[in-house]
Amino acid sequence: MSSKSKGSKANKPEWIQIVSKYQKPHTWKSVWQIINTTLPYLVLWYLMYRSLAVSYWITLGLAVITAGLHARVFIIQHDCGHNSFFKSRKANNIIGAIFGVVTLTPYAYWRKTHAMHHATSGDLDFRGPGDIDTLTVQEYLDLDWKGRLRYRLFRNPIVMFVIGPTLMFALFHRIPVKTPRAWKRERRSVYLTNLGIAAVVVAMGLLVGFKEFFLVQGPVIVFASTIGVWLFYVQHQFEDTYWRRHPKWDYKTAALQGSSYFKLPAVLQWFSGNIGFHHIHHLSPLIPNYKLQEAFEENEMFQEVETVTIFSSFKTIFLNLWDEESKRLVSFAHLKKMKANTA
Repeated sequence: MSSKSKGSKANKPEWIQIVSKYQKPHTWKSVWQIINTTLPYLVLWYLMYRSLAVSYWITLGLAVITAGLHARVFIIQHDCGHNSFFKSRKANNIIGAIFGVVTLTPYAYWRKTHAMHHATSGDLDFRGPGDIDTLTVQEYLDLDWKGRLRYRLFRNPIVMFVIGPTLMFALFHRIPVKTPRAWKRERRSVYLTNLGIAAVVVAMGLLVGFKEFFLVQGPVIVFASTIGVWLFYVQHQFEDTYWRRHPKWDYKTAALQGSSYFKLPAVLQWFSGNIGFHHIHHLSPLIPNYKLQEAFEENEMFQEVETVTIFSSFKTIFLNLWDEESKRLVSFAHLKKMKANTA
């Protein structure tokens, strides 16, 4: 190694040197992850179909497990979007696009908006695509009653975690209304994904029956959409998360303080593709999901972050507004108390 390359490495921040050790994907680990996700998914889907002749309650019970695998499919697509699943960008894009049909997600569009989320997460001046809409206390107070009602409805748990996610994946991803005209590749991705979905629906409808197909796939989509949005929500929307105005915003701090470690039981960690190590993922999205735990265990800096458990995650449901003065997320009820105390 030349003295110049040694010098450039020495000049890199310590955290960049740390994460670089985990950024190289292993082809066979990635292939195995595809196999151990898609095969059980197909088997469970078939069992759901067969269970229709017995009891739909059995079908719904199996749908919960299938939805967990559906979420794992999304994690693989997610890694492909970060170009971290395979060494080849082409391989990442092919698998990502195929899995995008399964998850009802236009791959190129999602990849772009998700990259924007990573680049600006926690920056109050650059909230946009890929983020969960979060207003500051003052922004909320500045709204008229219609604006406040819309925001309250959006933040209602039923809308946030059930109705909204289902509509997003099943409907909103089908229509490129919010996709700028200049995003030609991303708009094309929407149309091609729609064609892929239509082909799957027609093929499966002719194979097993259209009614049977929707009775099986419908609950999987609803449950998986809820799981996916819940995972994303609780790992950014905790009380002491990180939001700053752009001049004071810092990428490393936003990753480690604005993304939590969602500590899950081993089986749920497997289904969620290690996404619970979200702070590490935000610090370096080039790390494949199957290396996140290794990075966590080998580096103390990754263990000294906000830890969210399944129990504590439910406390985040009603944290709706960012209070710039106290630098924490607060509820509508807390805002009401604040207003009463200043009256």
